[in-house]
Amino acid sequence: MSSPSEDIDVDLLIVGAGPTGLFAAYYAGFRGMSMAIVDSLPEPGGQITAMYPEKQIFDVAGFPAVLGRDLVTSLVRQAEQANPTYLLGKKADTLSDVDEKLAVGLDGGTTVRAGAVLITAGIGEFTPRPLPAGDGWLGRGMVHFVPKLEAHRDQHVVVVGGGDSAFDWVLALHPIAASVTLVHRRARFRAAESIVRQATKLGVRIITDAEVDELRGDGELAEVEISTKAGEHLVLPAQTVVAALGFTADLGPIESWGIEVDHRQIAVDSKMATARPKVYAAGDVAGYPGKVKLIATGFGEAATAVNNIAVMLNPDAHLFPGHSSNVE
Repeated sequence: MSSPSEDIDVDLLIVGAGPTGLFAAYYAGFRGMSMAIVDSLPEPGGQITAMYPEKQIFDVAGFPAVLGRDLVTSLVRQAEQANPTYLLGKKADTLSDVDEKLAVGLDGGTTVRAGAVLITAGIGEFTPRPLPAGDGWLGRGMVHFVPKLEAHRDQHVVVVGGGDSAFDWVLALHPIAASVTLVHRRARFRAAESIVRQATKLGVRIITDAEVDELRGDGELAEVEISTKAGEHLVLPAQTVVAALGFTADLGPIESWGIEVDHRQIAVDSKMATARPKVYAAGDVAGYPGKVKLIATGFGEAATAVNNIAVMLNPDAHLFPGHSSNVE
């Protein structure tokens, strides 16, 4: 994947490399556009790659079930046909009008000039909630997400949290880790009862009404100290602590781009156009009456946005380009 540092000029800049953005890149190529994709994360896939790459997804048309990472891999391969320029690990910061084009300034200093901008930012940039005892341990044994399960094979793992994500990691790591222990500060869980029962049946050690007091090790993590409300003090071996405590999310500078934003959703019309000319939105970030947030919905919105962008850029173009199956 190319990720140039110099200024670039394209027909379309896609802000967000999640499923909707990746499909938009493919479809823009189908419409003959050049495009770049910017995302603050270091890898494509958005929330799927960061939060649940090993989780089965059941509501993507054509797949009875598909692992998150496998869906992203297929979308990246599909997008490769359009030869997109990837600008990963970069944030879209400023937006201005320059010579009948839009200029988007990235936080690293790069400027992207584009005929149109399509925002596919999902829930926006998300920041994991910190584990106080884990201060200084990020990258030295503490993680917030588990993009590669194999990295934790035969390790002792402690998962901290009580939501669906925490239990997802527990169930995914249980078959390959030396041990998995879940620690939660309350007696009740936010996670669905079904996955709590599943973890219990597997014999996963679950410690409730407890806090992680300290992470210890010589350079790399070796053990975790836990205290319970009942006054117990436990020391567990641990090469990895997964701090699955949820996250906060916001659209950041995008909210100042002259578009209508309400509760992290950008108002769009039937063309997926925002209140600012040449700026469109699709996927979870786009909002309109009756909207249903599904990956499948985002795919359709991406195609709608790209086709309308094609006409905006070239008024002589047809809105409907024909079916891809008719292309030789």
